[in-house]
Amino acid sequence: MSRTVLLASASTSRYSLLVNAGITPLVQVSHVDEDAIAKKLSPINTADLCVALATAKGEAVVKEITVTENRNLLVIAADSMLEFDGQSFGKPGSPDVAIARWKAMRGKSGYLHTGHWVMDLVSGQVRSGVAGAEVEFADISDAEITAYVNTGEPLSVAGGFTHEGKSAAFITKMTGDSPAVGGISLALLREFAKDMSIEWTQLWDL
Repeated sequence: MSRTVLLASASTSRYSLLVNAGITPLVQVSHVDEDAIAKKLSPINTADLCVALATAKGEAVVKEITVTENRNLLVIAADSMLEFDGQSFGKPGSPDVAIARWKAMRGKSGYLHTGHWVMDLVSGQVRSGVAGAEVEFADISDAEITAYVNTGEPLSVAGGFTHEGKSAAFITKMTGDSPAVGGISLALLREFAKDMSIEWTQLWDL
């Protein structure tokens, strides 16, 4: 029996990763207050915070699904953050913050965590966990940082960079689950599905 995936995220990178893997998901965004959740849970390590935020997003969407009447759904939510120098870096949000972060990160490395929350609406089973990779950044110049930030790309992505966008040339090495750096771990999702007795191939487009 084929299954339908509902992605509880506005991330174009997560959507593209699923589509390229043969899965075209429905999309519904949760609009949870991530900053309020992080503040409430503080102090918390980056990995656990990512899972907590993914859980909050997924649970919010499951409470009120509006994009389909179909309940043969596997709901996937995720949240990513960069752990750097003991801090959790989410989306910079502003050019000044993005510039400051890149000046701190250049020539160094951080660990990009992506928390996952998955619910099978048919069985009610839930799985959650985290995947990620160490990311090494090139020692780029002030001019390169300014030019990159001026594109607007880093303002709304975790850590202020993407490994498939304009900042790809500024990443010298990734060690770990590279799709997780893009916002979703296909390998982890497959393990979750298998653990819930769902064949990964059932999620492929017909």
